[in-house]
Amino acid sequence: MFAGRPIIGISGGIGSGKSHIARLFGELGCAVIDSDAQVKAAYSDPSVLAKLREWWGDSAVTAEGLPNRKAIAQKVFSDESERKRLEGLLHPLVAQLRDKEMEALAKNSSIVAFIWDTPLLFEAGLSGKCDALLFVNTPLEIRQQRVAQTRGWSPQELSRRENLQWPLDRKRQISDYVIQNTADAGDARDQVRDVLSRILARVRKPEPT
Repeated sequence: MFAGRPIIGISGGIGSGKSHIARLFGELGCAVIDSDAQVKAAYSDPSVLAKLREWWGDSAVTAEGLPNRKAIAQKVFSDESERKRLEGLLHPLVAQLRDKEMEALAKNSSIVAFIWDTPLLFEAGLSGKCDALLFVNTPLEIRQQRVAQTRGWSPQELSRRENLQWPLDRKRQISDYVIQNTADAGDARDQVRDVLSRILARVRKPEPT
């Protein structure tokens, strides 16, 4: 609980539509903490840019002074030690940004819950800080289509990147709730409404005397 309201962590496979599900929670009065946005902000930190250039040379930073995410991805997804080094640089900054955003949102009494839309929720050790864990389950074929359209990834690239994360079966088993996210937007919205009501009822239940 944070400021008297539950923290709901969202996980799922790459391309499962976690951010879409998070937005549906947002429509119901939840505050969405977007880790991707925070990572982007952390990358823009001058100290981070300097460190990237120190580690990997000018190719890690574009001519405009922005992180070259494509070049960085080629480095870290082919070498686990480099990936861990990058995570060690970014994760503390992201944690600071998340804490700052949570503190600011805590003052808003209309917020009913906090949603952590965090791709590495389990891998970064954040799941233990959540009051409820939600897994977004989406068929592999749909996920492959999505990442091909939005990121230009092949099925092999999707598999390669997911193999660097916790197995999806493990994430699903640990989670308290599962939402099926397919092509039916109305069905997903109904599931989100049901899950949120159940979480709020659970956390608001008075302790036995």
